[in-house]
Amino acid sequence: MNLVAVVAALAVGITTGALFTFLRLPLPAPPELPGVVAILGIYVGYVGIERLGWGFDLLEALGF
Repeated sequence: MNLVAVVAALAVGITTGALFTFLRLPLPAPPELPGVVAILGIYVGYVGIERLGWGFDLLEALGF
């Protein structure tokens, strides 16, 4: 795992959260535990598929 990428992602998340709160906008993330767990599940699914080596490049198939 790349520590620099993790720290950068955390900094972007903190900045985004602060900006949305400052502008009194709803956060673009679920504020309750089930929503956070769902995001964790998305990540676990991503890691699982990456490790299995499965995948389909949709953007390439669409010509991008």
